[in-house]
Amino acid sequence: MNITLEQAEKIIAVAKEKSVSINTKMNIAIVDAGANLVAFARMDGAWLGSLDIAIKKAKTARYFDMNTGIIGELSQPGGSLYNIEHANGGLITFPGGVPIKNTDGEIIGAIGVSGSSVENDHAVAEAGAFITESLAV
Repeated sequence: MNITLEQAEKIIAVAKEKSVSINTKMNIAIVDAGANLVAFARMDGAWLGSLDIAIKKAKTARYFDMNTGIIGELSQPGGSLYNIEHANGGLITFPGGVPIKNTDGEIIGAIGVSGSSVENDHAVAEAGAFITESLAV
């Protein structure tokens, strides 16, 4: 099962609302179950350098079906995934990427957010990822 464009646009809207509420400007990417970009939004004034980071965070979260922050913890020197950020054409292994699940718990895509601190990036990504219950996906 894949996320639809309509669902992705709703998730971006929620993520944008969260970003505004914490006074940040974000790049927000949504990928489908195959890690293909479905939707993207760059808020006015968001960093241009964060475009690619947001997309890579979404892809990384989908490739490994876990939050990118967890991958970051596992990829530290001595960790079981050390140097994984060099795989797949470059991964992002710090917070801001979160898998998106449907109401049955199946992963249907992922969201990646970049443009602020990693704590803010993760908060905005989580806000978007956890609205799927109301989307009836």
